This record gives sequence, structure tokens and C-alpha cells, in this order.
Amino acid sequence: MKLNNFNVILLIFGLSLGTISIPNLNAQVQDPSQVAEESAREFIPTEILSIMKSGLETRTPNTAIPFDVFQYLYLPAQQNMYGIFFFKCKNSDLGFQGINQPAPDEEKEMSSFESTPTQLISRNDIYLYFKQLNRDFEKQIYVPFNQKADGITYEPEEEPYYSIGYPLPPGDYVLAMAIASSDQQKVGTQYLEFSLPNAANMTEIDITPAFFINQMKQLSAVEMQIKVHKGYFTYSTLQMEPNLEQIFSPGDNLDIFFYIFGCQTNAEGLCDIEINYSISQGEDVAIRFATTPYEHPVVSQPLPMKKTVKITTKDEEGNEVEKTETQNLESGTYTFTMEIKDNLSGKSVTKSVEIEVR
Repeated sequence: MKLNNFNVILLIFGLSLGTISIPNLNAQVQDPSQVAEESAREFIPTEILSIMKSGLETRTPNTAIPFDVFQYLYLPAQQNMYGIFFFKCKNSDLGFQGINQPAPDEEKEMSSFESTPTQLISRNDIYLYFKQLNRDFEKQIYVPFNQKADGITYEPEEEPYYSIGYPLPPGDYVLAMAIASSDQQKVGTQYLEFSLPNAANMTEIDITPAFFINQMKQLSAVEMQIKVHKGYFTYSTLQMEPNLEQIFSPGDNLDIFFYIFGCQTNAEGLCDIEINYSISQGEDVAIRFATTPYEHPVVSQPLPMKKTVKITTKDEEGNEVEKTETQNLESGTYTFTMEIKDNLSGKSVTKSVEIEVR
């Protein structure tokens, strides 16, 4: 379920002050960088690393296990950036097998219904090789990739998305990612170029990639291991299910999330930010929201996709009567715009995201 507004404000306040992202300020929270260093095994077998590097220069993937690294996000983690990488892989390519399957001679005596495993499992490994461009920095990460599925509802052609996050210094990178079967007989690779900004050097207003949230909840503690997550990602003590396709149904709320870089703070350590949100289609503005003030650089803002229209009718005497009515947005493609202004510095920036209603 979604967090209520009070809990969101508390989390945003904690993130803004650093009590969640900075270690040792609170015994129950940790910096994502520290967690990653403690839990990740920085080792890639020589044979697999050779396969990963063989396609690195030309960015040529190995399709022995086909998958696609299709998007990345980033959020601040002290002096680093917490990179979140999303990939898709078909169930049939992960090698799902039944748990405790019967021996072949026993299976022949069972009916087709009885021989259907009630639970399936795939056992693979993920290897990440981060190489910073134009700088002598690289990182090797290993993460187990074991997934379970219901044997009755299992769909081999289903292609869910997964996420994996890791903190990295600012810079321009190429990521070589490999999915290997547990016996290392099959190895698939993909490559992604990406950039992480240096917040300390920012003199203008900017934001992290803005994304929409379907569901968000608070975790009891920061995860102590680097994990692969199916259908969501974690950031500090937040678990988020993003709407990566940015497709909505009429009547849905938009719940936008992003972090603002470069804003100044007053003597109390608070920002003075104003954001004007709008939704337009072509040159026509469908919805213009009221200006929203913020005191912290982390923004989690739900917005109703309701437009106000004027309707002209006639009364019993035939006179025209004008009234306003709230309606859902019609199906179509729209531009969601954020006009962000820092009142303390006078600087501003405008960002936009394409969305679809259907």
C-alpha cells in the first residue's frame, strides 16, 4: 500500500537531512555505499569476465541468455550516486525447473496433472562490471539471481522486469552485465552507457530523472545485501514500484518522485522551492496545477489527473447557463511539465516527461 502523507513527509525530511543516507548518525540506518561494500562480492570468474570484455568495445551482446538492460535511474547517496538499473528477461530463458522433481521412472507413472511441479525455481548469477570512461576506475560485482515461480500459473513467455542498485562515484560509465547459469555453461551479456552527475559541482538547478510511482512503502531497515528485485527497487528505507512505461488509466493519480540539485538553503537549513506542474497536449494545456512550495529537495508529489471544463447549458427559459465540471483526461499522449524555481537563488529549470493515458 502507499505511504500516507505524514510518513512520506517524515521520510523526505530524513532523506533531506541525511539521517537516512549517512551512516553513524542513526544506529538503525546506513548509507547505501556502506551496505554495498559490506555485502557485494567483488569478483568475476576469469572466463566470464573474458566473455563480458569481448563485446565491451563494440557493445556487442552475447545472447546465450537473452535479456535487455533498458533503463536506469539515480538518486543521491552522500558523495556518490545510487544507480538503479532495470533489465528484462523472459522466464523461459532463466531455466526454471521444478523443485524436488520425481525420478524419470516415477514420473512416467504419474498423471500429467500430478507431474506438474507446484513450484519452480531458476538458479543463475549476475555479474556487473562498471568501467568509468576516461578514468582509471572499475568495479566488479557479483549477485545471486535465484527466482521462484508458481508451477500452475507459470508463463514461459512472460518477460518481467528486475532491478539492481549500487552506489558509484560521479562520472561517465559503461556497464557490462552478465547473466550466467549456475553451472556457467550459458552466459548472456548486455552493455549500457550511462552518466552520474557530480552534485558538488552543480551551480544550476537540476533534478534526478523524474519517475512515477505505482506503490511505495517504508522498510523497517536498509537492506544489508545487494539484491535483485522483481517489479520494484529499494532506496535506503524506501521500496518503490515505479511506473516505467508511464502509462495511466483515466482517473489515475500521478505520483512523481525526484530529487532537486543546486537549491540553496536558509539559516534553518530549509529550501524555498516552488514548482508549477502542468499537463498539456500539443499547444493546449489540459491541466494546470496550483503552485506547490517545498522546503526540502526530495519531491514525492501525488497529483490528480482531473481537468476542469466549462459547460454551457440552457435553463427552462432558454437562457444559457455556464458551469464548471471536473472530468478525467481523455485517452492520448500528454506532456507533463515541471517548472522549478529556487526562490533563494532566483534560479530555475523546466523539465518535462511524456505520459500516456489509455
